[in-house]
Amino acid sequence: MRVQVRKWGNSLALRIPKPFAEDAGVSEGTLVDVSVADGRLVAAPVSPRQVRLRELLRRVTKRNLHGEAATGRAVGREAW
Repeated sequence: MRVQVRKWGNSLALRIPKPFAEDAGVSEGTLVDVSVADGRLVAAPVSPRQVRLRELLRRVTKRNLHGEAATGRAVGREAW
């Protein structure tokens, strides 16, 4: 499929046809890594960064640590 490169501000842009976007898992707002390989433009979606538990726990402080939360009495086979 051929698409035409268009001017967008001071840059150039091209539209990604819907079937290609679906196959690549790309939608509006997807971050892509653009590079040139052997004279070809390559745009690859950036995988979401894996968040590790250690990183999340590092953000816990005395200010944002909450206490216990009441959830009501036990129902069914819940063991408390």
